[in-house]
Amino acid sequence: EMRKVLLYLLVIITGLIFIGRLFYLQIIDDNFKKESNRNAFKREYIYPERGHIYDRNNTLLVANQPAYDVMVIPKNVKPFDTLLFSDLLGITPEKIKKQLQKARHYSPRLPSVLVGQLSKIEYASLQEKIRKFKGFYIQKRSARNYQTTMGANVLGYLAEVTPEKIKQDPFYQLGDLYGKTGIEKSYENQLRGVKGVKYIQKDIHNRDIGAYKNGELDTLPVNGKDIHITIDAVLQKYAEELMVNKRGGIVAIEPATGEILALVSAPSYNPALLVGRQRSKNFNKLFYDSIAKPLYDRSLQAQYSPGSPFKLINALIGLEEGVITPSTIFVCHHGFHYGAKKPMGCHCGGGPRNLNRGVFASCNAYFGNTYKKTIDKYPTAREGMQVWSDHAKSFGLGNFLGYDLPIGTKGRIPDVAFYDRWYGKNRWYSTFTISNAIGQGEVSTSPIQLANMTAAIANKGYYYTPHIIKKIKNGHVPKKFTIKHNTSISSKHFEPVIQGMLDVYEKKGGTGYYSRVNGIEICGKTGTSEVYQKINGVRTQLTDHSIFVAFAPKDNPKIAIAVFVENGRWGSRYGAPIASLMVEKYLKGTISRKDLETKMFTLSLQEEYEKYSSGEEFEINK
Repeated sequence: EMRKVLLYLLVIITGLIFIGRLFYLQIIDDNFKKESNRNAFKREYIYPERGHIYDRNNTLLVANQPAYDVMVIPKNVKPFDTLLFSDLLGITPEKIKKQLQKARHYSPRLPSVLVGQLSKIEYASLQEKIRKFKGFYIQKRSARNYQTTMGANVLGYLAEVTPEKIKQDPFYQLGDLYGKTGIEKSYENQLRGVKGVKYIQKDIHNRDIGAYKNGELDTLPVNGKDIHITIDAVLQKYAEELMVNKRGGIVAIEPATGEILALVSAPSYNPALLVGRQRSKNFNKLFYDSIAKPLYDRSLQAQYSPGSPFKLINALIGLEEGVITPSTIFVCHHGFHYGAKKPMGCHCGGGPRNLNRGVFASCNAYFGNTYKKTIDKYPTAREGMQVWSDHAKSFGLGNFLGYDLPIGTKGRIPDVAFYDRWYGKNRWYSTFTISNAIGQGEVSTSPIQLANMTAAIANKGYYYTPHIIKKIKNGHVPKKFTIKHNTSISSKHFEPVIQGMLDVYEKKGGTGYYSRVNGIEICGKTGTSEVYQKINGVRTQLTDHSIFVAFAPKDNPKIAIAVFVENGRWGSRYGAPIASLMVEKYLKGTISRKDLETKMFTLSLQEEYEKYSSGEEFEINK
């Protein structure tokens, strides 16, 4: 009797399993339905127009132009004349075979791009003959059309999606383009829009016979959102012209908002080079230029010793910590002398120095003493160092700033942990780290960090996160760019430092005196940064970098700027003139010192760079 019951139960359970499986396959799992539908219709995507990019003054920078992709559905391909097809497409038969293999690997049934971004002329010669090649068709889309030749590092470029990207985001298909760098990458989701879909009915012979369900399921594309960026196109172009035949970075920021007015990396390139069928060839040429490195964004990625502009931070820290006042005097004996070590030389002329003269004459002895007093104020160097480091980091130094461009570097503000690793715990003192006093040693910054530091000084103690987005059509700018970041320095301590920066231009003996501009109160600070490179395996000191930071006008400042010119010798040679020209250009719109402008346009450092072209990577810090 028990056996009968077990048999019945076994039959019932087996039946329930079969019924459940059939229910899952027919009602829940739509894989078979999808496979059937694939045989009934094909899906064609209609690509949207990518959003336009404008500058802060509504100047159109990036628009679109028609482009055409040759598509392939591998399953539908019939034997064809490969030589004829390669002639029509302008590529080798080997390239066609390689692309077909890639498409089959992606999907035999789904369309893939065989050749992308044909021009109008190429499309016209191909459209009548494409019918001879079964499984291939032409799909219209848009390609970027640059209205400017500047700002390649800011605007970025589009590249073909990788298999990894497709896995991460099902929006993309093989052959699609997406923002790879710059603003194109940062705001890809806003710029790309939404694809439309058109369903085409097929008969039993796999031929197109019209719209599926009379087009009821078709959807129209939604164009990408237009965006306005904070860049001033006129200022950006002017800065790039000033940096011709030079290497380095320039960043200009509006202190009141954190909006980036100019973001220059030199040398640069015409962004139009990375559009169309020549894109790959041009990209390889730029990518493998290991000497000039045009794809390397020096304004965001390069780490330089900040040199003398960092003395401003040490002055502010010294005032905040109470180890100096504006009237504190240190005597300069042509350098800072400590122990039996080689003195830290100085070119200020020597003699008694107060804070004002220490700043505008850039006295190493003044800031060597200030730094040492700051560290030695505390019972141990470790405690003093941590206080000093925290103050410096409050200006956004030594960390990613959180701006809306996809690349960057932290730079370095050393702290207790750094020197404990370097020298050993409790085995170092203030004089071990004295190069930090003048922005050398272990301190490193990027141009955008130094520009942001200058904006914080202009604001007397606060800054807004630097950003490149100004407006998104029917969208919102991230709120984080409207949050004020306060430094750890009291606002009352900024005025004497700012006065010293003004006297850099206004007083004889000031390091920017010969770059002053009539009618504009510019506050600045020159800098010279040592740099080393391995040449034939030997660590060799190269010509110093030229550095300058400035903001203007002194009251209610409209622009803060940092200029780095690689191997430019000293700050007053390149950095100060370039900064003052940019300030005048932005605030007045015209240049009064045409001779200085011509000089900066024509001066070249190419011979300097060619001396070191065979060397290994730069060592920015000692």
